[in-house]
Formats: sequence, structure tokens, C-alpha cells
Amino acid sequence: MDRLTPLLAERPWLLADGAIGSNLFDRGLQSGDAPELWNIDHPEKIAALHRSFIGAGADIILTNSFGGTRNRLKLHKADGRVRELNETAASIARSEAQRAERVVLVGGSIGPTGEILEPLGPLSAEAARESFAEQAAALAAGGADILWIETLSSVEETEAAVAGARSVDLPIVATLSFDTNGRTMMGITPADLAGLQRKHGLAACGSNCGVGPAELVAGIVNLATASDPSAILVAKSNCGIPQFVDGAIQFNGTPEMMAAYACLSYDAGARIIGGCCGTTAEHLKVMRHALEAHVKAPAPDLSVIQAKLGTISSGAMAQLRGELDRLAGAAPGATGRRLTGRRKVS
Repeated sequence: MDRLTPLLAERPWLLADGAIGSNLFDRGLQSGDAPELWNIDHPEKIAALHRSFIGAGADIILTNSFGGTRNRLKLHKADGRVRELNETAASIARSEAQRAERVVLVGGSIGPTGEILEPLGPLSAEAARESFAEQAAALAAGGADILWIETLSSVEETEAAVAGARSVDLPIVATLSFDTNGRTMMGITPADLAGLQRKHGLAACGSNCGVGPAELVAGIVNLATASDPSAILVAKSNCGIPQFVDGAIQFNGTPEMMAAYACLSYDAGARIIGGCCGTTAEHLKVMRHALEAHVKAPAPDLSVIQAKLGTISSGAMAQLRGELDRLAGAAPGATGRRLTGRRKVS
């Protein structure tokens, strides 16, 4: 059953939740531990985190199952517990969503396998598909409304994940991490993702994680430029830039910065907006209030993004301009024009 499309038809935007992993570290998770094991060992802490996001205004919460494939769980000698851990993750989120006084959807989080697919690596596409299908089935059984594929970086793994998720009759969302000069680690551009969305009929696609809100919003502008006008786009940025402080990773994003990011993401074309690493319920609450008060503006250009969210790396800017030139069929350097009615970053 598709519960996402009707909700999007009623609302101009939906607020997705914040981070799972970094918030669990604040609640006692130790480096190297598998967050998914907390679905069994500390279910009350997982429920409380979901509840905090719902209380802050989230319309979509993601399950604590990012590393829930057999491939990732094998690192913790838990590859035989895929169904138990994923079904429980979805069940905990489902229970908290049902307690809300408004409609809250559960996205079944599906992260990368951690392995490289053939021909560059040892994992076959079929083995990856089976692994993703196993996880998808468990998430659906636990009550997920959406299968939410996130933080992937290669075409091969993304297509294997989508194929595995197709074994379950739920809407599929895919977000990639454009963290290497405007591309994913394996070279996918926003335009490539737009092509995957069209090819596979994804319910939504977009970007998550990355190196900070500024580059993520720039990526959304260019994803919107390359996408069909009806495509549903997702923005889920890290809360600022990660920094090492006293031996621990901290994110420098303030609630005010995340509020500005949320509004710029909406202006850029995203209709599902949330936070990734470092984003707390406090950040999310301010983002919700900002979106509710915001009047949609034209898609921001690079100067607006950098003025409000910080600098974008020169490498990312060069890649973005080159991608826009390619999309427009223009000579290198001829950016700044409109394409299919959307403003491009230049």
C-alpha cells in the first residue's frame, strides 16, 4: 500500500527525521558497535529517539536498520539475525508512529552492503540483490511504509538495492551521498541519479549525508534541473561540517543554519526535507517551524547558498558547472541559463 503519495498530495513538503547513529552515540552507543543490535538490547532507547523526532514535527521516521544487510551484520557475527533485527526495527518505529496524533510514515532504512560489486569488487549483483531483498522483506513485515535506500554511491549497488526492494510492494526512495567534488565516491552525478529515478520509477530520490548543507543544496538544485518536473526530491543533509573535538566527531551546524538549509532545500525543489548525521530533535523542531513560516522562493543560486550556508569546495563547483554545461549542451563555461524551467547553480 502506498501511503506516501496521498500524503504528498495533501502537503507541499514533508519533514523527515534526523540522525539515528550520532544520536545513539550520545545515548551510549560505543564506536564499533552495531546500532541494529540495540533494537533488541535497548528497544526503549530506539523508541525514545523516534518519539523525540515525532515530537519535533517529523512526518517520516527512518528505522534503526541502516547496517541491516547480512553483509554488514556479518561484521558483528549477526548475519543470521537479519529478519529479527530488521523486523524489530520497523516494529519499534511503527509503534511510535501509530501513537502520533497525525499521520507519520515509517521508512525502512537500507544502507550499503559495505562491499564493492563486480566487476570492481567480489560481490555479484545477484548476491547483493538477494541481501537487499532479505532486508526489505523483514522491514515490510515489521510495518515499514516505504523502503528508504540511503547513502549508496555506485550505480551497480543502487540498482541491486532497488531490485531487491522491488520484491516487496512498497514505495522506494533512494538517496545518494554526493560527497566527492559534487559526485558520489563512485562517480555518480545528480544527473545520473535523475536517470536512475526515471529508469526505475522511484517514488522519490535525492541526497543525504555529504559534506555539509551548502553542497547538498547545490546538489538538489542540479538534481531538480536534471529531473522531470513531477519528480519528488529528497534533501537530508548532515548538520553542518563534521569536526574532531577532544577525540570525538561533532557537527558545527546550529538550529538556525539547519532552518536556513531546510528553506533553501524547499526552494531548490526538495519536497521531503530532513537531517542526517548530527541532526537532533532540537534542530528538527526549528526546521519544522521555519518551513511552516516560509514562502517558497525561486531556486537559490550559488551566491545565495554560500551566503547562508557557507562555502562550497572549488572542486564541487567546477563539477557542478561542468554538469550543467553538459545538460544544457553548451560550451564549457556557459552556465547560468534556465533549463526546463528550473534555475541552475552557477
